[in-house]
Amino acid sequence: MTTRPKPATTSRPRSRYESPRPRYDSPRTDGYYEEQYMTEPKRAPGLAEKLHLPHIRHNHNGHPVTPGIRPEGESGRRGINPVHFFTIIWRSSCTASKWVNVLWPFVPAAIVMHFVRPAEHLWIFILAYVAMVPSANLLGFAGQELARKIPKVVGVVLETTLGSLVEIILFMVLLVTERDYGGPVIRAAILGSILANLLLCLGACFFFGGLKRQEQEFHDAISEVGSNLMLVAGMALVIPTAYFTALEARLATEELDTEVRRISRATAIVLLFAFCAYVYFQTSSHHGLYDDILELDELRDQDRNKDLRKPKLTLTESLVALVFAIAFVSMMAVFLVQQIPYMVEEVGISDAFLGLILVPLVEKAAEHLTAVDEAYDNQMNFALSHVLGASIQTALLNTPLVVLVAWGLKINFALNFELFDAVVLILAILVVGGFLRDGKSNYLEGALCVFVYILIAVAAFFYPNPPGHGSGH
Repeated sequence: MTTRPKPATTSRPRSRYESPRPRYDSPRTDGYYEEQYMTEPKRAPGLAEKLHLPHIRHNHNGHPVTPGIRPEGESGRRGINPVHFFTIIWRSSCTASKWVNVLWPFVPAAIVMHFVRPAEHLWIFILAYVAMVPSANLLGFAGQELARKIPKVVGVVLETTLGSLVEIILFMVLLVTERDYGGPVIRAAILGSILANLLLCLGACFFFGGLKRQEQEFHDAISEVGSNLMLVAGMALVIPTAYFTALEARLATEELDTEVRRISRATAIVLLFAFCAYVYFQTSSHHGLYDDILELDELRDQDRNKDLRKPKLTLTESLVALVFAIAFVSMMAVFLVQQIPYMVEEVGISDAFLGLILVPLVEKAAEHLTAVDEAYDNQMNFALSHVLGASIQTALLNTPLVVLVAWGLKINFALNFELFDAVVLILAILVVGGFLRDGKSNYLEGALCVFVYILIAVAAFFYPNPPGHGSGH
């Protein structure tokens, strides 16, 4: 009797958009997958189920979970408790953020200096610049506490959006109050924000995460989608600049400026549609994939148990913290922007250095601290979501908003970047895309990204201002 040979089995390659969760039809039946990946392991029915009473879930701290709130974000309290409120905010989410809170005295100092000594332009700029860091940190922490209470993917998008609120406020204040100097600084700050995220923050994530491990891995769905979106967004942003540069010698200045503004407005509308498609991709059509990726990333967090035990803000306290943070950020933004003419004309700081380096460093400080802390805890997918997500929001949301608001207010603003800025942006996107392609990172790649950013900062420092905008360097 001959036995029929078994057909050879071939393993199907996993798609980059396939969930990283293990298949539940695998041979293992010891309850491992339920314990590791299910929110609640299977258990015998209790008295509440037998009596058909509503089941009340409890989180890791033993607090009953409010319907609609994730267990990780349940505080176990209601309303506002001032002692808990200020204590939790002071402790913040990580050690770096906690040390940033030491800078809070600069906030009242900047306010007093602005109203008592308005002629001290340099000191007002320095104090407001430093005070922006704890204000932005509070905004980021409040957003993080709020994001803990809602679904993971939506929470990451919300947290990134709230982190970009500092940038939006600065752009709008610049646009409305400084029409002469605002345009060049905004254009430089748009690209500078992207460069700070892609090179400085991502490089810091790779570097500090790689100090504890030989290499770290991240999922293709986050790295490739993010880098591809940034490449498309970068190309869209430089199209008006390419148009202006190509026709500068052939068309009259006024006619060319009008055409570039029209192209910029069309670009802004298209980028907004691209942002809507990106958000729908993350939060709806591929929500399960991203949710699985981020959930598995949480299991890698070496400090997860300690983070879960930390006291949380209530929903009301999170909203109150957001209101205070937005108020402080807006106030410091006004103080900063009012000193820009002095910094450009008297101190001689170039628009390129002010926009590409100084403004993005302070507006993105909170996001950078959060992302680096996640990378250090081996949560590279979370870190990349924040870094690439912030860059994508700057390119696809914040920039179009500035263009459309300027259009509505009849302010002549166009995406006509300096050629130096545009070239540096495209090269930075290509460099980072090369590092993300293999889905792995190490401290060397991080150091190289930071070195590239330092080179750009040096070039921006010596880049001259346009005629009539100060002495430069």
